[in-house]
Amino acid sequence: MISSKPLSEFSEDKRSKVRVVLTDIDDTLTQDGRLPASAYSALEALQRAGLVVAPITGRPAGWCDLIARQWPVNGVVGENGAFYFRYDDRQKRMLRYYAKSDEERAADKQRLEAIRERVLREVPGAAVAADQAYREADLAIDFCEDVPALPRSAVERIVEIFQDAGATAKISSIHVNGWFGGYDKLSTTRVFLKDCFDIDIDEQNEEIVFVGDSPNDQPMFGFFKNSVGVANVLDFADSLTSPPGFVAKGKGAAGFVELANLLISARNGCAKTGRIKA
Repeated sequence: MISSKPLSEFSEDKRSKVRVVLTDIDDTLTQDGRLPASAYSALEALQRAGLVVAPITGRPAGWCDLIARQWPVNGVVGENGAFYFRYDDRQKRMLRYYAKSDEERAADKQRLEAIRERVLREVPGAAVAADQAYREADLAIDFCEDVPALPRSAVERIVEIFQDAGATAKISSIHVNGWFGGYDKLSTTRVFLKDCFDIDIDEQNEEIVFVGDSPNDQPMFGFFKNSVGVANVLDFADSLTSPPGFVAKGKGAAGFVELANLLISARNGCAKTGRIKA
């Protein structure tokens, strides 16, 4: 059972201190697999209000390149911490950091290929994620995005296969992502914020909000004092050992917009200013 507080209890005093918003993408910014205008507008409004905004996602490098270039964000951490990308508008170039070297990632791909073959052989209905071609460091196995939803026992079996091979495996709302290495969303977020904004997440923890929805967000939920789950995080209530501090009323994009409005109102000192419609 999740012991998180309602988002309404996130005090204005604490909200007014926030200067960084970190967010998952799938089923946090999206609704039914799509990014609605309300969520995109909320990202833009947060950035215009002077906040640093960055998606922290399991999505692939190819997607993250576009996100860093074209979304109203200040950078993106992708493939569950394999890298961060930040587009420098002044110099017109992409800044890229990887948790592992080119040679290490190439070696990992061979090991992940063996896992892929085993998963497809042993877990009926599982599929390699449609975005796998755009990944640089991990293997994503689809259990409900573009395939009929698999039972929890099948998802857990996928995790076991990754772990049997010595890989890290994390469950998102749509995929099981697996990789070799000790990095995760939190470790690379730490590097990203220090490198790009000279923000120390230990010393400045209370200035940061993270919002997510699923088990692969647990390192972030557990670390950040101002962590938020959109309402669909409750679907994982029995499997979260590190729940978010607060839970929004709305699911997916609606929950993100709910949080954005609260942060912007606290920053402006006026609850009626510039509300975004969910």
